[in-house]
Amino acid sequence: MMREADDDHGLPQFPGRDPQDMLEATLASRPQGDLWVFGYGSLIWNPEVAHEEVRAARVWGWRRTLRMWSRINRGTEEAPGLVFALMSGGSCSGIALRVSQRCAERELRQLWKREMPRAVYDPRWIACRTPQGTVQALAFTLHPSSPSYTGPLEDGQLIDILQSCRGRYGTTLEYVSRTAQALRDIGIRDAEIERIMALVAQHPPA
Repeated sequence: MMREADDDHGLPQFPGRDPQDMLEATLASRPQGDLWVFGYGSLIWNPEVAHEEVRAARVWGWRRTLRMWSRINRGTEEAPGLVFALMSGGSCSGIALRVSQRCAERELRQLWKREMPRAVYDPRWIACRTPQGTVQALAFTLHPSSPSYTGPLEDGQLIDILQSCRGRYGTTLEYVSRTAQALRDIGIRDAEIERIMALVAQHPPA
């Protein structure tokens, strides 16, 4: 099974950020009981987490944005692709995955291997509103100071990347399209993703 989170296995870690130290800090601060994980991108359609429940979820103060470079999974060092990140501001609808307390630490350690081999993300426990109530879920967020943050992208740049960038798991366009469909399947219409898909339709590859 593909390990969709992009984070560049085999490349050097970011200075001053040790994945193991960050894992231990996250485990130490984990809320008691079952583990909840917030999925906003590929975790929706390729969770790779042994979970017992999926809930619709919304977080406030964070937004899903296609502004994270992907230099292996959906692009290369020479032609980086893109993947979604959770960044400060706005709100974001996705899913909350419930992992049983009895295997929470094991599953979190496995998830860490997928998401945090280079410690790109800032893991946070954030409040996720679900139809059954609010849960504290682990979310992998991106800070604007990260070297993986793209900064603002013009539509022309975005179209070029979508049309041409490919990594070990396929193209950026495939990744975005699959996320768009997964969101639609659970009743979420993300205006920015739909805008991106409309751009693609207006500019088919030559």
